Amino acid sequence: MKITVIGAGSWGTAIAGVAAAHADEVELWSFDEESTRGINDRHVNPLYLSDYELPENVTASGSYADALAGADGIIVVVPSPFIRSTIRGAAPYIAEDTPVLCLTKGIEAGTGALMSEVVADEIGRPERVAALSGPNHAEEICRGSLSAAVVASPDPVVAEFFKTLLISPVFRIYTSQDMIGVETCAAVKNVIAIVCGIAAGVGYGDNTLALIMTRGLAEISRIVSARGGDPMTCMGLAGMGDLVATCTSPHSRNRSFGVAFAQGESLDEYQRRTHMVVEGAAAARSTAELARALGVDAPLTFALENTLYHGMGIDEALGILTDRFPTEEFYGITPTERG
Repeated sequence: MKITVIGAGSWGTAIAGVAAAHADEVELWSFDEESTRGINDRHVNPLYLSDYELPENVTASGSYADALAGADGIIVVVPSPFIRSTIRGAAPYIAEDTPVLCLTKGIEAGTGALMSEVVADEIGRPERVAALSGPNHAEEICRGSLSAAVVASPDPVVAEFFKTLLISPVFRIYTSQDMIGVETCAAVKNVIAIVCGIAAGVGYGDNTLALIMTRGLAEISRIVSARGGDPMTCMGLAGMGDLVATCTSPHSRNRSFGVAFAQGESLDEYQRRTHMVVEGAAAARSTAELARALGVDAPLTFALENTLYHGMGIDEALGILTDRFPTEEFYGITPTERG
């Protein structure tokens, strides 16, 4: 069995190592020639997780045709701003019956589409597309630290295919059919993590971070509910689990960017310094667009959007948030009947 991983960043590198335990061959498609050479020559990605030695059955290529030839399954792990153009380039080499797992987290600007919807729009047959999310820092996954994730797909067979591919004693995989809930949680928690980082960066303590996380979870639940997902998904690995990890961990680029931003570093400066895309920064804008289109109250998202893109100061944004009068805790969420 051959698995192709499209994207050789930190998460793509880590998930290639996980998949290699069950696949005969794993091939990473990489945009960076330096990564390709390092993986093929030394089994090390010199740009991401450079202290992690990949298994010998992992190779890399900069060619869509070579990387995707004979693939029995495909895992997509490219930054959300580049996912459509990347998959459009790969689409001619993806067979019609090949299952595809999307690990990219985000909401597309302008369309409000989730990442699996972008993939399906470019390759067709959306029933063969799945999404994976959970509290999974690549730095810990590659070391075999005990972790878990949820795979969602409209087709249980596709979900089970990727569950079987990735499950191990140290990587627990659960399944779901709530693609909307899983992917919306995955995208919006990055927004909340930046807000937590900003709060930490200006000196707020644990009480404030707990407040932001719990009100952030309620905000995510309102968006999930309005988009037709199951709010209960927000209580699971893709929701609360990933939110805790992303908002509290030093591995989180979204939280660490928030800290750096509060201390005066711009988004462009941070991304140049770290060579990483801050998914939550893009998601702040696209999530705000989606929330307004759905008529959903998303105060934390709106505050971050104004701070990052409209020149609002951190103190002013905080003032707007604290001037809001508290109402019912779980407003705007329609419970889903569960059989």
